[in-house]
Amino acid sequence: MGRKNDDVRGAVKAFISKRFNLQIDKADESEVVDSISRNSIFVGGPLWTLIFAIVIASVGLNVNSTAVIIGAMLISPLMGPIMGIGLGIGTNDFELVKKGGRNLLIATFISIVTSSIYFYITPLHEAQSELLARTTPSIWDVFIAFTGGLAGIIAATRREKSNVIPGVAIATALMPPLCTAGYGLAMANWPFFFGALYLFFINSLFICISTYLIVRFLKFDKKHFEDPGVEKKVSRYILFTVLITIIPSIYFAYDIVQKSIFENNAQKFIREQFDFTTTQVINRNLRYSKDEKEIDLLLIGAQLDDNIINAIKAKLKDYKLDGTTLRIRQGLNARQEVDFSQIKASIMEDVFKKGNQQVNSNKINKLSQPLPDIRSELIALFPEIKSYSLSNIVINRLDTQSRDTLTLFSAEVSKVPLQANQARIRYWLKGRLKVDTVRTVYIPE
Repeated sequence: MGRKNDDVRGAVKAFISKRFNLQIDKADESEVVDSISRNSIFVGGPLWTLIFAIVIASVGLNVNSTAVIIGAMLISPLMGPIMGIGLGIGTNDFELVKKGGRNLLIATFISIVTSSIYFYITPLHEAQSELLARTTPSIWDVFIAFTGGLAGIIAATRREKSNVIPGVAIATALMPPLCTAGYGLAMANWPFFFGALYLFFINSLFICISTYLIVRFLKFDKKHFEDPGVEKKVSRYILFTVLITIIPSIYFAYDIVQKSIFENNAQKFIREQFDFTTTQVINRNLRYSKDEKEIDLLLIGAQLDDNIINAIKAKLKDYKLDGTTLRIRQGLNARQEVDFSQIKASIMEDVFKKGNQQVNSNKINKLSQPLPDIRSELIALFPEIKSYSLSNIVINRLDTQSRDTLTLFSAEVSKVPLQANQARIRYWLKGRLKVDTVRTVYIPE
């Protein structure tokens, strides 16, 4: 029996080893190094290709066209110098590290200048959703950059080239952050500029790290020097370069992870602790920084008394939200009551009788569809809006048995917009949310 088990384990081990062996179909090492080294240089054709790709991506971001942005990323040569840096570190080739780093800086500078010129002269200056999505990194950006880099360097080391490299260029999204940085520079919007550069840096760094790991896993030959002193000096230079690059990235990546954890815990806390029959959260703002964490909620319906609020606050620690400030705003003044009366016909049933709603399957599907986070876009496009809520609701008509759904957008504003601006906001919301009907309600501060 023991021998049979050993045979089974051996067969499984052999199967896995054969299936996942990266040495199979591996290209000649000198060819891989030569190919990546050549693609690390931006001179002549590659430089002009980069410029045209940046213009195309900038247009795509400007008109909010995902297809155009994908096309620009397909022709972008930005992956070359990043993989060159990773290869140089993995093979102890300091000259390749310097060449890759120098060309990456040149490509970054030219990309930002090109996109800045475009966004400065274009008549369309509003920040669209595709552009705003490239202003702050998340933990998913780190994960995509790392796994995309792994796929990219594995594809680059194969004898038979495939369509993996263009796919990696799309997935890791190196160009859109540079175009967004150009937009921030042209509009003097420094949070956009530095946030987009930070996203580009994170993406580039983790592609570089994944390249280094695969190069070492495949045991590429390290560069040796006749003079041991020179070799030791080069190794120290590479180690120093790696450390000054990796250490800040570890801190930044940790901060991104902590922010994502906080937001997930806060969403779970709100969902579970504010599940009331006669009170509903219509707006939530989550603020995270190293020194301050805050959950800001706007409620409508029956007011919660202090005992309930204190009991809810005491449960923050159960959701790993220790040190988080919970701010609850509720109650409507006389002026706001007028605005509330405008929406009670459409929202009252959803707030006070949602447990008894019986809607057909297509209504349920529509209500369950997630709505995007448009906070960043509202900040850029409509600064008079201070907070907002967004939800799909059911309308129960009193004169018939028919029911319908619509998207309700309610906002707390510094000043109620003019009718023309209200129409503009509705038109933008319909396009952004891809819905037929949007009802807007404005509550003055």
